[in-house]
Amino acid sequence: MKVWVNGSIVDTKGAIDADDRGVTLGDGIFETLALIDRTPLRLARHLARLISGAGVLGIPVNVDAETLIDAVTEICTAEDVMEGSVRITLLRGSAPRGLLPPAKTEPTLMISAATGPVGKGTPVEAIIATSTRRNDRSPLTRIKSTNYLDAVIAAREAAHAGAGEAIMLNTLDLVAEATAANVFCRIGDELVTPLVSDGALPGIMRACVMETETVTERSISAAELKCADEVFLTSSLSIRPVVRIDGQVIGGGSIGATAARLESLPRRAG
Repeated sequence: MKVWVNGSIVDTKGAIDADDRGVTLGDGIFETLALIDRTPLRLARHLARLISGAGVLGIPVNVDAETLIDAVTEICTAEDVMEGSVRITLLRGSAPRGLLPPAKTEPTLMISAATGPVGKGTPVEAIIATSTRRNDRSPLTRIKSTNYLDAVIAAREAAHAGAGEAIMLNTLDLVAEATAANVFCRIGDELVTPLVSDGALPGIMRACVMETETVTERSISAAELKCADEVFLTSSLSIRPVVRIDGQVIGGGSIGATAARLESLPRRAG
């Protein structure tokens, strides 16, 4: 497998320096984009969030949309990827030991591509994670930090329970998001999603759904989520219906009308 790193196509082995703070401290951010016909979708939105996240961490961004498009084309050609996902990773760069970043570093920009389906997601059974919580007071909940260990812990808990996904609660036991997706639920005629202040990542597809549907942003308890008429998860790559939570059937165990109506949204440009 090959990746694009700072302007060159290289093998994944040895692509990043061992003393890069992204390796030693998880000091970096990333974006995952849907790819159709070697064209990254919603690039402007992802680039804006990348720049915003880099600002939170104080990592300089010296790349524009045109450069990213050229880089995506290069790596997709090298890996023969037409449809799937593109990951843009921005790391602080090499630095001496210690937590405080040096005044100047040379950031590492890495882009990879992988073949896979974009659009309709398969139904999933989920659990409410109990092994960890999403820190709704941390600025990291607002950005795509490369440190995803809370989500890793929750995903392992779900796998051990025989489920495909974990719903993460915040420090107040309110629904925040799934391990790698935003949460929506329909309660009666109301479509609801957790507040960003409750720990929900301001997701790109979350925003697209909110532009397409009438959505209420508010706090949601775990009990309320389990009693919803419909639950689905959104990411840049898919919209996945949730059919069970902690073994409890959601909406009769079938794909809900809202998720079915939105299933093609990840494939649309915008």
